[in-house]
Amino acid sequence: MTRTERPLLSLLGWLALCFGVATFAAQFTPGDWYAGLARPPWTPPNWVFAPVWTALYVMMAIAAWVVWLRRRQHWARPALIAFVVQLLLNGLWSWLFFGQHAVGLALLDILLLVIVLTITTGLFFHVSRAAGWLMVPYLLWVLYASTLNAGIWAMN
Repeated sequence: MTRTERPLLSLLGWLALCFGVATFAAQFTPGDWYAGLARPPWTPPNWVFAPVWTALYVMMAIAAWVVWLRRRQHWARPALIAFVVQLLLNGLWSWLFFGQHAVGLALLDILLLVIVLTITTGLFFHVSRAAGWLMVPYLLWVLYASTLNAGIWAMN
């Protein structure tokens, strides 16, 4: 394997991990249950979610890959551990909210996700400014999604 192939292979690994979570989450889709819920007026149309999440998962994978390439740096290991934890919380949210219809538990999960994701983003910034900035849109989207979750919980 050449020097060029190794980094590309690790990028594919991070993409596979992120899109593995995306594939898991995608099996729990909005259906009749979700359509019947009262939702906040700032709720986007359903078609917005797939392209936004696709872009976010790509950026997350690239950010993790950049940190992985610098894995010998002091903050890289805790950053990658935090990344995996937030990714698990991300997948868990879809199962709780859409799969189990547990809006309150999903709200707790997404609030924990915001905390872990904020820590992850901060750690990524310690390793690489580029990796940190790649996580910011995801953090902002999860903050927005948490307001939607909270609004749905309060309205139903």
